[in-house]
Amino acid sequence: MKKASKRYQVILKTAIKDKKVGVKDILELVKKNSTTKFDESIDVSLKINLKQSKGGDFNLRTVVNLPNGSGKKNKVAVLCESDKTEEAKKAGADVVGSDDLIEKIAAGKFDFTKLICTPAMMSKIGKHGKVLGPKGLMPNPKLGTVSTDIKKAVKDIKTGLVEIRNDKDGNLGSSIGRKSFSTEKLLENYNHFIESVKKEKPDTIKGEFVKNIFLTSTMGISFKVGAK
Repeated sequence: MKKASKRYQVILKTAIKDKKVGVKDILELVKKNSTTKFDESIDVSLKINLKQSKGGDFNLRTVVNLPNGSGKKNKVAVLCESDKTEEAKKAGADVVGSDDLIEKIAAGKFDFTKLICTPAMMSKIGKHGKVLGPKGLMPNPKLGTVSTDIKKAVKDIKTGLVEIRNDKDGNLGSSIGRKSFSTEKLLENYNHFIESVKKEKPDTIKGEFVKNIFLTSTMGISFKVGAK
């Protein structure tokens, strides 16, 4: 069995058992435990209730616009009509194209992490859904990646729009910032994220929607959120 590193053994000593701790205190602990040289991601993980009183299990897939951004740097591609490519470049897109970009996608050349598409180009990109879908790159109006407002779509993704979706067991998670963020900014992002998820609760689900919440960093340990 591989022995835990000295750094990890030190972090383990900060673990909290059988004690409720407020979000702000946990965020400060998570930041303190982020002792690696890189700017670790601060992540929130939730367990939500999927059981509806009627019908099948509920599935949540949406976007949350974090007020202070996520700190993640996305390489954004815009697929648009040829007469809108200049607009996309001015909006700050890293990759811009029309039919030429579709050819690259068809050839499996994905040098971007997010793909924005104008409505007029959706019919052309649709047949590549089997390739784009598994990579999480298929444009979707509900996720802000199909839009006529190219400038806003690029800005949202560049500044703090994060996509969330649950797995079959009701788990979902997201980054809410980086260890370089102040505790106050992380707390603001956290509260906004949790409230946004709670607003997605359908009327067909009874009782608590969010069952458990955990906070951690990329290389840290997980803390269960108790009372605020």
